Amino acid sequence: MTAIDADIVIRRISTDEARERAAPLAQALADVLIDCVEGGASVSFMLPLAREKALEFWQGVLQAAARKERVLLVAETAGRILGTVQLITAQPDNQPHRADVAKMLIHRDARRRGLAAQLMAAVEQAARDEAKTVLVLDTVTGGDAERLYQRAGWQTVGTVPNFALMPDGAYCGTTFFHKQL
Repeated sequence: MTAIDADIVIRRISTDEARERAAPLAQALADVLIDCVEGGASVSFMLPLAREKALEFWQGVLQAAARKERVLLVAETAGRILGTVQLITAQPDNQPHRADVAKMLIHRDARRRGLAAQLMAAVEQAARDEAKTVLVLDTVTGGDAERLYQRAGWQTVGTVPNFALMPDGAYCGTTFFHKQL
């Protein structure tokens, strides 16, 4: 558990909590996801994002966390989840040392407070705790997240034009990064 300031804490959702509190966690995480998509984040979902679809996504993530296939971190204050990031640890047999960083999401109400940088530091520590030495991620080319990853010491692998769609249907490039721990 990491304290960002007096009222915000970053913590890992335990396997037990992922099983026992899946419904309320999925609700809170769906709030963050929906807010991010409505704010224009290209994170695999299109507008309009139905709450049921967001809940289904988070229920799957929580099941994977309960099976220890991914690490789920949250930034929260007074029981409200403000942000999240995942470390996907389940990898092919020839890549036991690697993990993917996914779904870095910060609610628009909580941006510009250093949460994303703190979540990135926490996910890198979680990777070390899981004996992962190579991390990869991707993000929208030219977005705020791209600059965040560069400041955090991630190395650009390359960019693929028109790789994905923004929530409104416009094409966007995707930049791929790696970090050696």
